[in-house]
Amino acid sequence: MKTSLRPLWLTFLLIIAYTPVGHAEATPSLKLAGIFADNMVLQQKTDAAIWGKAEAGQSVSIKPSWGGKSIKTKADDEGKWKTSIQTPPAGGPFQIRVECGKEKIELKNVLSGEVWICSGQSNMQWKLRGFGKEQFKEDVENAKYPEIRLCDIPQALALEEQDDVKSSWKACNPNTVFNFSAVAYFFGSRIHQELDVPIGLISTNWGGSKAEAWVSAETLTEEFPEFDKVMDEYPQIAEEHGVVHPRAPKFPEGLNMRSPTVLYNSMIKPLVPFAFRGVVWYQGESNVTAPVQYRTLFPALIKNWRDEWNIGEFPFYFVQIAPFEYKREPIPVAFLREAQLMTLTVPNTGMAVTMDVGEADNIHPRDKKPVGERLALLALARSYEQEDLVDSGPLYDDFRVVGKEIYLKFTDTGSGLATRDDEALTHFTIAGKDKEFAPAEAVIKGDMIIVSSKDVKKPVAVRFGWGNADAPNLMNKEGLPASSFRTDDWPIKKPEG
Repeated sequence: MKTSLRPLWLTFLLIIAYTPVGHAEATPSLKLAGIFADNMVLQQKTDAAIWGKAEAGQSVSIKPSWGGKSIKTKADDEGKWKTSIQTPPAGGPFQIRVECGKEKIELKNVLSGEVWICSGQSNMQWKLRGFGKEQFKEDVENAKYPEIRLCDIPQALALEEQDDVKSSWKACNPNTVFNFSAVAYFFGSRIHQELDVPIGLISTNWGGSKAEAWVSAETLTEEFPEFDKVMDEYPQIAEEHGVVHPRAPKFPEGLNMRSPTVLYNSMIKPLVPFAFRGVVWYQGESNVTAPVQYRTLFPALIKNWRDEWNIGEFPFYFVQIAPFEYKREPIPVAFLREAQLMTLTVPNTGMAVTMDVGEADNIHPRDKKPVGERLALLALARSYEQEDLVDSGPLYDDFRVVGKEIYLKFTDTGSGLATRDDEALTHFTIAGKDKEFAPAEAVIKGDMIIVSSKDVKKPVAVRFGWGNADAPNLMNKEGLPASSFRTDDWPIKKPEG
């Protein structure tokens, strides 16, 4: 017989997992939301939200040290208060004093600069220390950037939307960066060096998580009824907060980091409406079995987050998953990369291609530096409008059949198409009406590629980089690799046998 009583260990975790974050000078009645802490970075030159709790009906005053009048607001009947402060141009350090009667909190060593949320699954989560002391030894030793601030959001699952989360901000140095996301650090450090402004990086990610875990229940219910049954069968543990901390001995049956909406509730919603510039995202490996669904699920995630923050179509730059063997998957993983490629139709998005840095036998490729730097390149070119930057590798645009050959047209060719190793183009296949693909020869002609095969007399379709672990050599002369692609739209079918 199923019981509704909560296990003692879970009750204990519910108490400790989301204990409100305290500040040294704060008393129990006046609190700031957990994302606000010493050493933080505020998004520059904007109306930045600031919120917390106090006694119901009490007036709260916020006074930043960069000048101007104090901002006053009042706690509502539930003791919640929220207002906004006009942040200055990049600089600091500053202080922010929050007062309510005789109580006060002072945030110290606050900077104003550029803030980015860095989210996804394990390839975003993977820390610099995760590759051993030698892999990024020089990068770690040189990571002396006190104006880069690092914030890790604790991993937690929740069945209900949370309104607060623990956090702390740390200045970047060789010790703190060693325990931070490698991709996020290489992204942020490149931007910091180029713009010479403070950078805030908020890392909120969980290895193995699916995209649906990062989407609100409301969005899933309205647009993806296939998740209804899963959510309806969630364990009944939401009497107080519905939180399960990852240090629990085991997850309750039917609940983990892949479960729909559980990470949105605990690791995204509590950040709303904190002001930031944009998002960088690295996820998709856990959704490779459902590429058609991902075509709409990933754009829905982006829209969901943009709707929640309600600050417009903020930049959302993402990483296309890297080559890996995926021996157990029944359909080519290139279909998931295709779904990511399709997401570029969503306004103000960009994609960093990783076809040249994957590892056939390692789903966590070690070469994270070019991944972070390619995301930074997108941000520098598009969000910060730096001129004369090529920020993408070649992307397939169109094709035409000319006799026994197929001519391919590309965008984002930069100063020209090239091969990474100065050898012949690799990983092209071609097919006729029978849909049987054969290895093909491909040659560069200007901004086009001509593909043919002696075994296919009447070609109708080309695919490129379609094997799970394919590492093609096509790039532009700026060194950015081409995405895998196909010219056909034939239905996705699992192989027989």
